[in-house]
Amino acid sequence: MTVSIPDLPLLYLSDDELALIQMLRADMMRDRYALLLRDAYFNGEQLVRDLGISIPPQLKGLHTIIGWPRVGVESLEERIDLEAVRWADGSDSVELDEIVEANDLIEESSLAHTDALIYGREYLSVGSGDCGDDCPPLITVESPLDMTLLWDARLRMGTAALRECAADSYIESGPEERMLVLYTPDQTITCLPSSSGGWEVIDRDMHQLGVVPVIRMANRQRTADRVGRSEITPEVMSITDAACRRLMGIEVAAEFFGAPQRYLLGVSESAFQDADGTAKSAWETYIGRMLALERDEDGNVPEVGQFSAHDPTGMTKIVDLYARIMSAQFGLPPHMLGYTTDNPASADAIRSTEAKLVKRSERRIRRFGSAWQQAMRLALWVRDGEPPEKTRRIETVFRNPATPTVAAQTDATVKLVQAGIIPADSDVALEMAGLTEGQRQRVRADRRRSSAGAGLMDRLAQLDDGAEAAPSGVPDGVDSL
Repeated sequence: MTVSIPDLPLLYLSDDELALIQMLRADMMRDRYALLLRDAYFNGEQLVRDLGISIPPQLKGLHTIIGWPRVGVESLEERIDLEAVRWADGSDSVELDEIVEANDLIEESSLAHTDALIYGREYLSVGSGDCGDDCPPLITVESPLDMTLLWDARLRMGTAALRECAADSYIESGPEERMLVLYTPDQTITCLPSSSGGWEVIDRDMHQLGVVPVIRMANRQRTADRVGRSEITPEVMSITDAACRRLMGIEVAAEFFGAPQRYLLGVSESAFQDADGTAKSAWETYIGRMLALERDEDGNVPEVGQFSAHDPTGMTKIVDLYARIMSAQFGLPPHMLGYTTDNPASADAIRSTEAKLVKRSERRIRRFGSAWQQAMRLALWVRDGEPPEKTRRIETVFRNPATPTVAAQTDATVKLVQAGIIPADSDVALEMAGLTEGQRQRVRADRRRSSAGAGLMDRLAQLDDGAEAAPSGVPDGVDSL
């Protein structure tokens, strides 16, 4: 009797899962070229198109780089500093701190923000830890080069996600083998290529959350484009290419006109030959006998002249023009892109030109902070098996993107305290004064120690007062011996 064993859905992908993987992989491959192009501009590795007019064939291998895309992205990212994640009601945030520290989110946030600004999006995936039930939830930062998300615009949430990358080290696989991770609202499926050419399921995490545990951190969203857009826009790439070509033109001019061109009139052929009649090279002729020429057969002295040297000022002015255009695109003060004037701007003028950069940073903080809050709620959901109460709101703490002086921050805080708007011992006062999260924690610890010491002194004083008021055991009206 032959017994047929049915295929277990735990070990094989269903037809719906295969169709979903193919759709998500096509979506990821469709955007890959545009993402790699932005990455090349950020790293200064883009190929500048040669117009074939002013650059000779001998210098076609010359590659000039101008790092304005990197300056623009990093100048914005440097003002988006995540400091802490806490409960908005001011309650103890130890459980949130444990998740943040276990995943090193403060450091990882810088990587996430940089990629979101370069590619236009970044992904945060949430899952259970690998060290048992007591392990904190795992939050990882994923590049859009390796991950994509299927988004429902009506529900404003993801319906499926896919991650394709090199196989993790704990999986016994070849050095170049790829792995897939499919995220659905009910489970997370990990697959490796099978010998038959398909995909073999090696793990199914049946989390049953009802939501996809992947958050998209999008930059510059629009109602018709929820995926996000890069800070390295087509305008930025165009101006970068133009500036690179101009710098290349300066290099070509330096090769051709670095040494002043001279002309000789009335010189015999022997001035360009060695003693044996061999013709000298152009360089030997330039630095040699042309400066010590003989009279011709008629006794006339040859006439020697020099053409005016090439002046690169015109090209450098065009590069300065490109710098001003680029500063408008990024919202940066021109001096950050190397454009300076004879009269340096004052400190107040510099802070005034940074107003647009500060506002752009505040908008990114609001958008990115929302993604971190959603990731933390998912992490608590994975840890506890149920979603956190909606009444308990999570908030993210970022450094002030502006650059006020310490004196200005302190003065504003003191005035608010003196006006009675905020208490002097409030954590809000410490935050407005510009103290970092670590410094605020130390101040709070010092206050607790001071409060405990003051309470101990009060109790000792009460005990002393009670001892003085206690009866001595001698009845009233009787003199003691």
